[in-house]
Amino acid sequence: MEAEQLEVLAFIRQYYPFKSLPEDVLEQVATQVEVAYFRAGTIIFKYGDAVHDLYLIRSGAVEIHRRNGELYNRLSEGSLFGQMGLLMNNKNRLPATALEDTLVYCLPEAVFHDLYERFEVFADFVEVGDSARLRHAVSRYQDANELMTSGIRELISREPVSIGRSASVYDAARKMTEEAVSSILILNEQGEEEDEVAGIITDRDLRTRVLAEQLPADTPVADIMSVDLVAAESDQYVFEAMLTMLRYNLHHLPVLHRGKPIGVVALSDVMRHESRNSLFVVRHIFRAQDADELATIADDARACFVRMVKEDANSHMIGSAMAVIGRSFKQRLLELAEENLGPPPVPYCFLALGSMARDEQLVVTDQDNAIILDNGYSAEHHNDYFAALAKYVSDGLAACGYSYCTGNIMATNPEWRKTRKEWEQCFLDWIDNPSARSLLNSNVFFDLDGVYGHLEWAEQLNRLIVRRARRSPRFLASMARNALLRTPPLGFFKEFVMEQDGKHNNSINLKRRGTAPLADLIRVHALATGSKARNSFERLNDVIEADILPRGRGPDLRDAMEFIATVRIRHQAMDVEAGREPDNNIEPENLSDFERRNLKDAFQILSQAQKFLKFRYQPGRAP
Repeated sequence: MEAEQLEVLAFIRQYYPFKSLPEDVLEQVATQVEVAYFRAGTIIFKYGDAVHDLYLIRSGAVEIHRRNGELYNRLSEGSLFGQMGLLMNNKNRLPATALEDTLVYCLPEAVFHDLYERFEVFADFVEVGDSARLRHAVSRYQDANELMTSGIRELISREPVSIGRSASVYDAARKMTEEAVSSILILNEQGEEEDEVAGIITDRDLRTRVLAEQLPADTPVADIMSVDLVAAESDQYVFEAMLTMLRYNLHHLPVLHRGKPIGVVALSDVMRHESRNSLFVVRHIFRAQDADELATIADDARACFVRMVKEDANSHMIGSAMAVIGRSFKQRLLELAEENLGPPPVPYCFLALGSMARDEQLVVTDQDNAIILDNGYSAEHHNDYFAALAKYVSDGLAACGYSYCTGNIMATNPEWRKTRKEWEQCFLDWIDNPSARSLLNSNVFFDLDGVYGHLEWAEQLNRLIVRRARRSPRFLASMARNALLRTPPLGFFKEFVMEQDGKHNNSINLKRRGTAPLADLIRVHALATGSKARNSFERLNDVIEADILPRGRGPDLRDAMEFIATVRIRHQAMDVEAGREPDNNIEPENLSDFERRNLKDAFQILSQAQKFLKFRYQPGRAP
């Protein structure tokens, strides 16, 4: 190699993703690199320019902007840019300008694509990017956060490709080939709610359900299509679409407008959007081959949390993403458990409870879970299997950072492995005959979500809870009384009242004294109004629409919930970055004047909301 190429080699082997490539590959790359120089202020490329190289900054600095001119990121020595253009048909979408005199190494697109196809570590890095940080202030409502403000319609690039349900798999495959798509929607025909989506077929379906099964080409598409269709509404945001695809492990998501399909969003479309951190983590979870490998991903989950905090994501977005990651750990552990133990002797549904079910999970969390068993379950014949399955999942979750529940609300506890009939009777008894213990259980179990198995059983229980609780004033009054047990940490003169519990002496527990009592009182209102939502913000939207709160109190509650949650989230992220074990406790002297002032306002709103709860449901009359 020539001297200049040796210098290139010495430089690139210092930085990811090149640092992870074999030495002989690096030597080949070094011989392909070209050098470019840009004076300070030079526009390297504009939005829409053709991109044919991957750029690695040798010296200097480059600013990356959004197409509207807002600063997106500032890059320095060792940073890459241009990869998104190479991944998106050579069209640049993020303008770049040399901030100072800058020397860059240019890697031709042919070499880039060769590395992308051959080395997963290279592909992962350029897909996820360099953890780009927004460098400008974002308002408390995240007006500039594209995931929260970009509609899913923006990801639709063409009309949906569809075919009637009477067509054959040959017809479907030929049309998919002609249209160069990896999925096709199956539509109802005349007399069957015409033109509404009946199902979907993907490339994978053709491989696994037709070719692998040696079905004839004239097999009707209706025989092999996926019918339990998960779809997005046209007014949803990209963030909601992303979470839906993660939750159900989908690669194609139909988009509907008033029940009619207007397009299909592929996982690759979402991955090209701004935030892919949680996608990266979830993908690795489902690729893990055993529980030990899963445990190594726990640090990635925390890093994802910190990245989202630094990108000014709001609490709803962070809580939802972390809940999806938590569900993914459970789902993969259950898949591995069945591989080890064999298929289940009877059908079941594994439940997530509490904050995971509400999409409000953070990095300080324990595991609350349970199992719904088929009514044909026999303890004598089937208990050993489900006890072993529950232990495998629980131990695996603990290794992944989800600590054992101190209250023993886990599927390892035989009390929380019940048949469908037993769960229904249990919930009805809790509602009709509330006791101190059943009310505590209701606070946890009435936020439930199916994560694996027969998910429809979880939805049936949710409908039962909503239907029965709404008609039970006695139960609502008892739940309201329970929701008043945890009060905000404010004294008579609106000064903070500190915890006095030894380890966290002179601190405030923002979960126990803030977000938890807010979630409790919102849950009571939601049950009273028949809301089917589980997330506290979504429940609050239903409560506001029901018009049961004093004027203006609903938005106040939303702001209070968001601010307390945000302070709690940022505190945990700082702990993670500092190498400390994160917790829910803060010391007021470590807060800014702004945070102290606004926390007091938020706690005051919580106090007023608890007073209204007491007035509306008359908990003093509860037995």
